[in-house]
Amino acid sequence: MTVQEIEQHLKTFSLNGPQLLDLDSSKTRTEYIEVTGSSVPRFLNEFWTAKQRQACSIHEISYRACFKPQLPRFFIELLTREGDLVYDPFSGRGTTAIEAGLMGRNVIANDVNPLSRLLARPRFFIPDLQGLEERLNKVPFGTNEADIDLNMFYHPDTESEIVALRRYLLEREKQGTIDELDEWIRMVATNRLTGHSVGFFSVYTLPPNQATSPESQIKINQKRDQKPPYRNTKKIIVQKTLSLIKTITKLEKENLKNSGDRALFLIKDARKTNEIQTGSIKLTVTSPPFLDVVHYAKDNWLRCWFNDINAEVTAKNITMAKTIEEWSAVMGQTFQELYRITADDGWVAFEVGEIRNGSISLDENVVPLGKAAGFKCVGILVNQQIFTKTSNIWGINNNQKGTNTNRVVIFRK
Repeated sequence: MTVQEIEQHLKTFSLNGPQLLDLDSSKTRTEYIEVTGSSVPRFLNEFWTAKQRQACSIHEISYRACFKPQLPRFFIELLTREGDLVYDPFSGRGTTAIEAGLMGRNVIANDVNPLSRLLARPRFFIPDLQGLEERLNKVPFGTNEADIDLNMFYHPDTESEIVALRRYLLEREKQGTIDELDEWIRMVATNRLTGHSVGFFSVYTLPPNQATSPESQIKINQKRDQKPPYRNTKKIIVQKTLSLIKTITKLEKENLKNSGDRALFLIKDARKTNEIQTGSIKLTVTSPPFLDVVHYAKDNWLRCWFNDINAEVTAKNITMAKTIEEWSAVMGQTFQELYRITADDGWVAFEVGEIRNGSISLDENVVPLGKAAGFKCVGILVNQQIFTKTSNIWGINNNQKGTNTNRVVIFRK
């Protein structure tokens, strides 16, 4: 599609389909803002919604600050064809990569946090349930104790099972014998370490994407007058597997495997991705770290322990700029790399949001960064939506504030 066609599509878009004249109130509202001396269109509408199309269950892996699958799907459907290469330089839990794989696109995913690859890649290879149960039964469970104090989270027998599973997976990794089934088990177990229901290994605690500290967990236990009950880790892994694959179709399963066989998963600084061929990316859909709002390594300390990842090193590598100037410098260099790898007719959908009670609009800061790298800014898409409970963490109370607004700056090379 041309830039003009995209602009027209966004201006006339409606979830209910084509409308007559301008009688439909759900039609896009277009306004123009001045950014560094240029007029940039901003398109406001409900471009996607969870009710519009239920996302595939394979996405149901918790991770802080991740966007809904409907966001990348909107752009993948609009701007790519089957077989095109889709990229996310800040992959997180792998939402863009998974959605692209489901739709038969080729994918590259990158994130400086090694947990990203551990959570994303396994979901391209859907396991056989019988094989999964047989593999779990081969794990040498016994009496084990963690090398750190975890008794505030786990029953002693549950902790023993977790330690055995951790030891088994790390040994397989060290020997080079870890396979797709092991990686699936590792992905599910990593996701089930802590949570607030019986579907997790732990006693009641914070949601799985916000691991609390041992000291805070002791206080939670005291306040709730609770002790960690025994959780059957094997049973929970199988149950979560069933939940993840419950809606996936045969075609989607085949698409994921075919895409996964060709996929590239990088653990690098997004500014330095020499492994990606120049001019190869048709579409990038991404959401970068937002200044110092989210503390990724702190939230994932227990996941890092389970996978023998140095949380302190990871924290230093993740971009946590405290000022807009620092953030813009890093993102400006990222855009230069994106320009190199993007095809001549390729696109970038760069999702950001208002932060700090709306005092900073990152979309307006992103526009000049992309243009300086050589891209043409098509406009800013603002998807208006009802906020979830998670939004309360960010102090969000209306459609004008917060990362959940989904402000996406669209660029064309």
